[in-house]
Amino acid sequence: MKYPKPLKAGSKIAITAFSAGVPAAMHARLDNALDYLAQQGFELVVGECLRANHNYVSADVKIRANELMGYLLDDTIDAVMPPWGGAIAMDLLTLLNWEKLAHAQPKWLIGFSDVSTLLSAVTCKLGWASVHATNLMQLNAHQQDVLTVGLFDHLRCVPNDSFTQFPSTHFEAESLNFVDFPDVGFNLSGRTQWRILVNGNDRQQFSGRLLGGCLDIHMLLAGTEYFDLDAFSQAHPDESIILYFENGEMPPAAYYRALQSIELRGWFSKVAGVLIGRNPEPLAKDSDWTHLDALQKVFTGCDFPVLYDVDIGHQAPNLTLINGAYAEVTVGDTFSITQTLI
Repeated sequence: MKYPKPLKAGSKIAITAFSAGVPAAMHARLDNALDYLAQQGFELVVGECLRANHNYVSADVKIRANELMGYLLDDTIDAVMPPWGGAIAMDLLTLLNWEKLAHAQPKWLIGFSDVSTLLSAVTCKLGWASVHATNLMQLNAHQQDVLTVGLFDHLRCVPNDSFTQFPSTHFEAESLNFVDFPDVGFNLSGRTQWRILVNGNDRQQFSGRLLGGCLDIHMLLAGTEYFDLDAFSQAHPDESIILYFENGEMPPAAYYRALQSIELRGWFSKVAGVLIGRNPEPLAKDSDWTHLDALQKVFTGCDFPVLYDVDIGHQAPNLTLINGAYAEVTVGDTFSITQTLI
């Protein structure tokens, strides 16, 4: 794996919305988040593709692609952090010059949801480690939960360093209102409980290299050069894989089909375990079927552990998961995940 330089005071972070931009009603929240980064000692480079949102995007696709390429090729920049995800970051994939990027210094890409479209692409195509973690718009001086505050501490690690995370105590069942309350922290009202699916496997520990993201997108990218588990496995032939997924918008039936699309590719035969984030979407209108029913239908009888309701995705807070890092997951009365930058 190619790990970007550890972040430190003075590191330069570029801000660009390569998917959804930020409408005027939420500019106060954006400014709040940018102030938070500055307070952490980072130097900010704020792009043009940011403070507008029209038809799901911050700007024309070529403008977004050119701005992102400029930052990824600029070796004075250490990280790129969009404000949040969106819907169609996929339209940038074929416009980026991957041959040039292969010769660039790796940069940290940070975020979740549609941001994970680019995270998996740079990891699979370039071998860069990338960071599935809290989005910029969720950062705030009033937000002090351990997982969120720990993000930049983990990105200060040097190669061969390790860090361990544990489940949060509570999660946010309802999303933030950035318009009326631009400086609000998470409303952590739900009690967190990571769970292990009863699937015939009760292993207490498993390990492998991390790869994953938003399932809504990754079920579509699966098997392409931008999310290619076969190629990723060949690059790490003596190691297992830990896949992780989070659900953005899918009700149970669509969620089941998405997981099936991964299963039908034979990818679950390559994994040491699977981590599944909390599911924020409501139940189907015409069925009593739940997301847990979908998980059980896909994974019952599998010979690897499946953890669900993990701190991944659209119900904050989020773990910092580094795509490409070697992870060890401990299961039982106490859950933990330790990642090593090797």
